Amino acid sequence: MRFQDAARDGRAVVYAGIQADPLVARAADALVDAAHAERILARAVMNGGSTDPTLWMAMFPSLFGPSADPDARAGSEAVLAVSLEVAERGEAVRSQFRGAIIEELTARLLARRVGPAAVRRERRILFDGVRAEIHPYDVTVERDDDAEAYDCKWGARGIGADVLHQLDDARAHAEEEATGLRVALVVFDAERSCGVRLASSTAPSAGTRIVTLETLDELAAGR
Repeated sequence: MRFQDAARDGRAVVYAGIQADPLVARAADALVDAAHAERILARAVMNGGSTDPTLWMAMFPSLFGPSADPDARAGSEAVLAVSLEVAERGEAVRSQFRGAIIEELTARLLARRVGPAAVRRERRILFDGVRAEIHPYDVTVERDDDAEAYDCKWGARGIGADVLHQLDDARAHAEEEATGLRVALVVFDAERSCGVRLASSTAPSAGTRIVTLETLDELAAGR
């Protein structure tokens, strides 16, 4: 098993520009230490709709109401502000930004556990005698004794048969080579929504870990 940078085709060049936009880094800054309720807020706002901050504050009284922790309010306001910036982008661009933000957030959480040097982006995994997949993995952890591959999705609707098959195939090929490779799908959505989506799929998923809004911080903890 070996890793390789993804081809720099037109799509990759355009998406690299999105990934490098300062808004992506600022959103990851706000979300990496955010509480669960703040991440739910971010998902709701970035989905589009109202760009009126007072409306969102009224909808999340635990974060902004009279009983909210005043020390934590600054973090909640930062999450709301950056989420509104994403929401104000056009539909197509907003979708790309959301994907880039989840990838950056995933990379940062993993780096807390394994160190930044071991975390790579947009990498393909190659196996001897196996046709290489064109699609690169969003985030990988590359270490001699252990490797991990992650695909990232904004919502449960992104859990498709193609991504489940690719992750499971990589896991199986690594197993055939007696090489350690853990595979996971990070979905910035509720566990229940992901469960409903998986229940309707016939693609293999037993060997793929599903990381949801409820379990994001486990990426850093190593559980």
